[in-house]
Amino acid sequence: MSEDAEGTEGLSRGGPVTEGVRDTGRRTPSRTLLRARLRTDDGVGIDACYQPREGGSGDRDEGVRQAAGRDLAIVVAHGFTGSLERPAVRRVSQVFARHADVVTFSFRGHGRSGGRSTVGDREVLDLAAAVRWARSLGHSAVATAGFSMGGSVVLRHAALHRAEPAGAAYGAGDADGTGTDGTGPAAGTGAGDAAHRMHRGRTGAHTDAVVAVSAPARWYYRGTPAMRRVHWAIQHPAGRLVSRYGLRTRIHHQDWDPVPLSPVEAAPLIAPTPLLVVHGDRDAYFPLDHPYSLFDAADPACTELWIERGFGHAENAAPPELLERIAAWATARTGRAPRHHGGGTTDG
Repeated sequence: MSEDAEGTEGLSRGGPVTEGVRDTGRRTPSRTLLRARLRTDDGVGIDACYQPREGGSGDRDEGVRQAAGRDLAIVVAHGFTGSLERPAVRRVSQVFARHADVVTFSFRGHGRSGGRSTVGDREVLDLAAAVRWARSLGHSAVATAGFSMGGSVVLRHAALHRAEPAGAAYGAGDADGTGTDGTGPAAGTGAGDAAHRMHRGRTGAHTDAVVAVSAPARWYYRGTPAMRRVHWAIQHPAGRLVSRYGLRTRIHHQDWDPVPLSPVEAAPLIAPTPLLVVHGDRDAYFPLDHPYSLFDAADPACTELWIERGFGHAENAAPPELLERIAAWATARTGRAPRHHGGGTTDG
């Protein structure tokens, strides 16, 4: 069995295999806790879970619901060595579920998902599969929220998977050559980017709002002790063994060739989709030049930057109050028109 196909047994060739979990004794369409095995465009099996919003089974007025977020689902992209079953990811899901329905999943090579981690390259295909699943469950708006490595993935995903203008045909090309169709000079060249272009006819993978928390701006950063440890785990055989058996994270042994579109290169391609960049002033992995670089590269008309005092790194350190504000931001941005908003910086 190939590395990319590892763990994909039991997949339906036509789409995800989905199971309802009877935690309340009642089963209602699109309001039941679901576990699914998704299949990415390159054939990797992804473990995913759908959590309905608290009170989302009919006890809230439908008009208020639509005004608050147009039937929003938030798709959570965890950090490196995480998974949907990690306590920190579950906590994020529980807080977000107070505002919207939530999809969590494990990136390839993590937890019960198949394949091996490419640390941000082909993971864009995993996120695309999760977004498609959310839309298949009936959600008219989907926001993506990524942490650390997941933050880099949501940025690249938003740049590579663009919503088509009304009346445009998928795969028709981009007349102005800006690369928004995945074929122009601004498109990425990595393996995940190439797979995106190959399967661009698969619709419904775009996002309506993007949140990148504790995300790197550029690849190969080794400026902190924490990131030097991460690079050891990725690049050395002993580190990959520790990751596999100690952290349940299986890492691909091959280097990127070619190097994929970086987060800071992706940032300007996201507009007019609303983008929120969140970073802590006590982040031990990526210093503050990373969020500032992302914000400076993005369109200020639809981008916000929050620098949070006392916040460390990613989902493990995110306090409930911050998660509440992130979910409220996503709910507001996906329910408001027009989509351009003034940028700004907050100090949390």
